[in-house]
Amino acid sequence: MRTYRNFIDGEFVATTSERIEVLNPATGAPVGQVYAASHADAARAVLAASAAQRAWRRLPAAERGACLNRFAQAIDARAAAIGEALALESGKSAADATAEARYAAEILRYHAGWARRIEGEVIPSDNPDENLILMREPIGVVACLIPFNFPIYTLLRKIAPALIAGNAVVVRPSNNTPCSAFEVALAAQEAALPTGLVNILAMDHDTAAAMCTRRGVGMITLTGSVAAGRKVLDYCKENIAKPSLELGGKTPAIIEPDADLEAAASAIVRSKTTHCGQLCTSIERVYVHEHVHDRFVALLRQKMSAIRFGDRAGDETLMGPLANAKAREDVHGMVKRAVEAGAALETGGHLPEGAGYFYPPTLLSRCRQDMEIVQEEIFGPVLPVLSYTSLDEALRMANDHQFGLSSVLYTENYRTAMRVANEIEAGELYVNRTPADPYQGFHAGWKRSGLGGDDGKHGMLEFTQTRLVVMPY
Repeated sequence: MRTYRNFIDGEFVATTSERIEVLNPATGAPVGQVYAASHADAARAVLAASAAQRAWRRLPAAERGACLNRFAQAIDARAAAIGEALALESGKSAADATAEARYAAEILRYHAGWARRIEGEVIPSDNPDENLILMREPIGVVACLIPFNFPIYTLLRKIAPALIAGNAVVVRPSNNTPCSAFEVALAAQEAALPTGLVNILAMDHDTAAAMCTRRGVGMITLTGSVAAGRKVLDYCKENIAKPSLELGGKTPAIIEPDADLEAAASAIVRSKTTHCGQLCTSIERVYVHEHVHDRFVALLRQKMSAIRFGDRAGDETLMGPLANAKAREDVHGMVKRAVEAGAALETGGHLPEGAGYFYPPTLLSRCRQDMEIVQEEIFGPVLPVLSYTSLDEALRMANDHQFGLSSVLYTENYRTAMRVANEIEAGELYVNRTPADPYQGFHAGWKRSGLGGDDGKHGMLEFTQTRLVVMPY
């Protein structure tokens, strides 16, 4: 079992004796521990980031891009070690965890390519002999709050655009999956990134609040729950910091009668059982046209019943565990309440015996729009199904929701596809495929699913602010 220290100002330090124990969710056994940062550590990290950022922003963007490419090479070189730590603390297979690290390196390379493409504007003035120049500038220090489900992917998804835009970062990984983040810190050290540019600290919620409200933090970016997003908005009040929030999701999938039902069922079950359904864009409710409803439910039942679960360290074809005991209790509680409210349990829905936080793939039919299981994010391998009679009704139900992160449509009719593309109330629509968050796109939620967004040009520009220069000549 390895012990990790906090990475502050280019050094690995432990200034307190308090440690956070990290458990393997597939076995419940401890697999690592990290020193918990103090308030003084958080303050030191913000100061180090502020000092590093003043020099970093003055570097030509092409030099910043070269640093990001070195960082990507270092992550590639350490991908196996990062993957090993991630697999142990998350329940992922070693292959999936290592692939996540390599994909994170590609995100760095993608954003390094923006080095020569961060552009301002020249705006016509109403006055003769005058130019209006709008410049893009870094914000300063960005606090990055990372979730447990894809912690390396999300870590680099946030710090890569922050760095290329000229910012420095202080990072708080999830206490469920902090070890892999410190393996990334080793890669940052090996890549010879400027001292203090990237700081990674494990901490409790109180210390995280102290870090985020520290003078000098100009932006806070979070991937997490709506409740966590509200806390971040409170933190932002202190410095009027800019928030960027990816929050809850409840992806609807609309299945039209002309859809390829076999392909749709396979893709939806794969989406629902990848990482035990712990994805912000995992399909969370399925609306099926009444003409194909029974046939589609039968396909889903067959495919979900065939999914086996267990420790992926021994068999990577298995579905892995939920993050912790509370997550499993919450998921099972939602299933029980759905059945009590009238939903039909097609498969799954029980607590397995033995070690680990496993939950079987669970299919619920005869659900209603007003049920908790349809209205609240499940974040587990549970799929509620509802029937509809017309596309108008399907759109009404899909849009009658607090969340608007992602959405899915299965149809062979381009008119239907264009209508849903124009009327769905979500930041993304995937037609005849399930969500995958292409990093050259823009991943941004509507409604309570967030503010701002990640990925692509627009995600990178989230990490900038503007300066208008009015110049008579």
